[in-house]
Amino acid sequence: MSGLGFTVAVSGKGGVGKTMLSTLMIRYFAKKGSTLAIDADPDSNLPWALGVPVVKDVGHTREMIAQAPARSAVAGDKASAFENALHEVVQEADDFDIVVMGRSEGAGCYCAINHILRDVIDARAANYDYTFIDTEAGLEHLSRRTTRDVDLMVVVTEPTLNGILTAKRVHDLAKEIDIGFGRIMVLANKVTDETRPMAEKLAREYGLKIDFFVPFDPAVGLQDAMGKPMYQLAEDSPASKAVTEFCEIIQSTVLTA
Repeated sequence: MSGLGFTVAVSGKGGVGKTMLSTLMIRYFAKKGSTLAIDADPDSNLPWALGVPVVKDVGHTREMIAQAPARSAVAGDKASAFENALHEVVQEADDFDIVVMGRSEGAGCYCAINHILRDVIDARAANYDYTFIDTEAGLEHLSRRTTRDVDLMVVVTEPTLNGILTAKRVHDLAKEIDIGFGRIMVLANKVTDETRPMAEKLAREYGLKIDFFVPFDPAVGLQDAMGKPMYQLAEDSPASKAVTEFCEIIQSTVLTA
């Protein structure tokens, strides 16, 4: 397929490096075409990693529209209200655009509103060559079916038993529910020469295939400790070079499929 409308979702347990991976993938593909970054994690770490200050999010907008007075124009046409409001929450950076989903602050069921919201996001993403979704930790986004019809799901794990088991659950759940995934790839992050054989052995034992390994890179922790955006991580650092190679594999094997 071509790059037009190509969507990647990055999933996995908390702390495995989803946001770091998403950031470096966005940096790579933003050089190839128009790119939309969607931060679907309520903790909203992606803007910081990308070095983009974001002051509005979809969650706050959703609350305002959901709680609009019954006789207001907004309440009468929530779909149009969302579509119009979404233009205001799209932050334009030099290399990409970003949308932060945020979180719901109010009580009650937002099922119908979330359905409208997904339709609006889908329509927006269709205008970009590439869309990257940094998902929330765990399985919630899959069980609620808020991640759907993506070309590539990247399941991130650490070289630990807990990480492998979580990656296996995410991998299996993604195949069981009614979401259209073009392909699912498993990536092990923070891997050393000592832990790689153990990770491969654990994965085999639990019926999981690791498609790619990103090495442990002290520069990643140092970048974070200095308060610098991951987007500015040196391109010759081990993690940057590995993610570049991973993106090249995506281009050669997934985008051309």
